Amino acid sequence: MSFTFNKEETIALLKQLVEIPSPSGYTKEIMDFMEKILEDIQVTYKRTNKGALIATIPGKDDTKQRLLTAHTDTLGGMVKEVKSSGRLKLTMVGGFNWNAVEGEYCTIHTADGKRIRGTILMHQTTVHVYKNASGLARDENNIEVRVDEKVTNAEETRKLGIEVGDFVSFDPRFEETESGFIKSRHLDDKASTALLLQLIKFIQENKVTLPHTTHFYISNNEEIGYGGNSNIPEQVIEYIAVDMGAIGDGQSSDEYTVSICAKDSSGPYHYELTRQLVDLAKIEDIDYKLDIYPYYGSDASAAIRAGYDVKHALFGPGIEASHAYERTHVESLEQTAKLLFAYVNSKLL
Repeated sequence: MSFTFNKEETIALLKQLVEIPSPSGYTKEIMDFMEKILEDIQVTYKRTNKGALIATIPGKDDTKQRLLTAHTDTLGGMVKEVKSSGRLKLTMVGGFNWNAVEGEYCTIHTADGKRIRGTILMHQTTVHVYKNASGLARDENNIEVRVDEKVTNAEETRKLGIEVGDFVSFDPRFEETESGFIKSRHLDDKASTALLLQLIKFIQENKVTLPHTTHFYISNNEEIGYGGNSNIPEQVIEYIAVDMGAIGDGQSSDEYTVSICAKDSSGPYHYELTRQLVDLAKIEDIDYKLDIYPYYGSDASAAIRAGYDVKHALFGPGIEASHAYERTHVESLEQTAKLLFAYVNSKLL
């Protein structure tokens, strides 16, 4: 059966996903949302103790299975200190540069369920007061959250319910341009999550019979290193991480093709499985790029480190400015969707 990429539906779903706050460690809302989607399309799933979802579609061969994963957790922050000024000192959740969130609007999620708005700024932002503001380090000592409430000291901020350990999420600022670009925070990895959900829906609606039982693992701890590294069924032979392709100097990846990773910081991915993905792309006339990401790790590499005996590979849409205000193009989403469909309909090695 031929595959049809539903551009409008995919982008609408992606917008919904990025607008649900889900920094690693604070993912219940988005996982509940994902659970509802799986129930609506009548796919069997289970919830892990860590809060991940594993949906399963039976195939012709149940003895040799495959697994694909994407993650819904994102970068974010936590309140490290309520400062004497009433502002907040942050600690990072995940890895990024502080300058990537300077000036961003954010939400503080209190333990009693309040959502309080704020802005992430340098303490020394005002150029009329701080002469050397431009040369100061963008780090946890100078970056703070200006709370959008009438507070002037720590006591007043605490009366709002804000306390150490509260999560802070960054506004995504989702935008679709007429030229086909998608700009938003958290495209890593909600772009891939949207593609997996759309793939599951397509398989269900068109009654596609897969050659092998296939698991779709929606993880929620990837940004902190231990997302899809447990609850992998014993029959799984191949494990595919569907995650972003990183773009920059010396990289092959771009915003218009699917990126297939040959190696990252964890080492080379399984050679034969990676070559199979390349062969599928060639056979199906899918635009792809092979790449190596020197400062990158995936849920597939986390599974390998956890001791699982699986063949692992990685591919996904090319994402510009990763871990900052990210961008991709609908063409990259489409090429990734096509490779996903080709792969789940192929025979295991």
